[in-house]
Amino acid sequence: MSDQKVTGSCQCGALSFEAEVDLDHTVTCNCSRCRRLGAVFAFTPKEKFRLISGEGQMTEYLFNSETISHRFCKTCGIEPFGFGAAPDGAETAAVNVNCLDGIDARALTSMAYDGASA
Repeated sequence: MSDQKVTGSCQCGALSFEAEVDLDHTVTCNCSRCRRLGAVFAFTPKEKFRLISGEGQMTEYLFNSETISHRFCKTCGIEPFGFGAAPDGAETAAVNVNCLDGIDARALTSMAYDGASA
């Protein structure tokens, strides 16, 4: 499957976005944050991500090396996306597939990333 345009939001709908993602290459991570969050991520170049609403409604969380900007809703606490850099340095958006409209993240075959050891 190639990139497809998707829409998503936090639980309360204050943050909404659209992105072009490849759902055949999703990732789960076992780091201290992702393990607790239970997220399934699809990565895309930042220019293929667009925030539709909620610029003033989100807050940021940084931890460990502080290289990933985890963004979440101030009202409902859901993290629908984050921003970081790909290994080649390109700005990247990480979309939480659990927050996408009409997509069952648990039905996808995801690659496991060992973030706990990174």
